Amino acid sequence: MLLNPWSLALTLCSLVVLMLGAVAGKTAARVLRFWEPGSDTNRQIRLENEIWLSSTLVAYGLGFQIITLILFVLAADQFCQVIVGAMCATGALLANPYGMPALMVKLFGVFFYGFWILLHQLDIRSEHYPLVRIKYLALLLVLPMLVLDVSLQTLYIAGIKPDIITSCCAVVFGETTGTTTNLLTTGYSQQGLLVVFIGSIVGLMAMGWGLLRRWQAGLAGLYAAGWLWYFGLSLVVIINVISSYVYAMPYHKCPFCLLKPEYHYFGFALYGALIPATFFGASAAMAGLVRGKTGLSGVVDYYQRFAVKLSLMLLLIFSGLSFYHYLKYLITGGEG
Repeated sequence: MLLNPWSLALTLCSLVVLMLGAVAGKTAARVLRFWEPGSDTNRQIRLENEIWLSSTLVAYGLGFQIITLILFVLAADQFCQVIVGAMCATGALLANPYGMPALMVKLFGVFFYGFWILLHQLDIRSEHYPLVRIKYLALLLVLPMLVLDVSLQTLYIAGIKPDIITSCCAVVFGETTGTTTNLLTTGYSQQGLLVVFIGSIVGLMAMGWGLLRRWQAGLAGLYAAGWLWYFGLSLVVIINVISSYVYAMPYHKCPFCLLKPEYHYFGFALYGALIPATFFGASAAMAGLVRGKTGLSGVVDYYQRFAVKLSLMLLLIFSGLSFYHYLKYLITGGEG
C-alpha cells in the first residue's frame, strides 16, 4: 500500500513535517540554552532571526499534520476497497494492530498541535515575545508525539495486505453477541445517554454564558474539563445513538460511514463542529496560564472571550446536527 496515492500523500506530508520538526528541535535546544531577552549580542540577534523562520515553519507543519487526520480517514476508506471483509474505514483500520492506535494518536494530536500553534500566535502578538522559551519547551514535548504519529501511520500503511480478512463495521459496532462486542458498548440505554448528553450541553452553555459575563479562573477550568468530558461523551453518543438515525437502520452504528457521499458527507459537518469546539473550549482556560506574561494580558483576554464565543457557537451547530435526524424520525415516524 506504500505506493497508493493516498499513502504517498500521507507519507510526503509526514516527512516534510518531521524534517521541519527536526530543524526546529535544534533551534529549541539553542533557545533554551542561549535565549537572553534584551541582549544585543550577535548570537542573540542571529537567534531572534532564526526563531522567526523556525516558528513559522513549525506552525505550518503542525497545521498540515492536523489536516492529515482527515487524509488518514479518507485513505482508510479507500483501502477498504482492496481488503477482504472491509466495507468502510472501520474494517481497513482494523486490518492490522496499528490502524486504530494511529487514528487515536492523530485525533489527540490535533489538540496538542493546535495548542502549540496557539502559543505561537499569542507570543508574536506581544512585542516582548514572552513565550519564546515556553513554546520551544512545548515543542520539544510535542515532537515525540509527532514521531509516534508518523511511526504508527507508516507501520499501518506498510502492514496492509490485500489478502488480510477483517471485519466490517456491522460486526465491530454491532450489538453485543456471544462472539463479538461493540467497541463502545456502554451498558446504558439510548434514552439514558441522551439525557446525559442534553444535560452536558446545558451545563456547557451555562458555564460559557457565565464566563462571558464575568471571567473566573475556576469556572474556566471547569469549562475546559467539561469540554473534554463532552468530547468523549459525544463520540459515544454518535456511535450508539445518532448514527443509526442518520442511516435509518437501527443496527448500523458506524462513526465512519457518516463520511460517505451516500449520507451527504454528514460526518464532516458533525466532526467538523465537535473537534474545533472542544479545542476552543479547552484552550480558553489554557491560554489563561500565560496571561501574566509581559504584554499578554489584553491579548489573552481577547482570545479567551473569542474562544468561548466560538465554542458556544459550534456547540449549537453540533447540537442541531446531532438532533436533526433524531427529531426528524420522531416527527415523521421514520418516514420521509
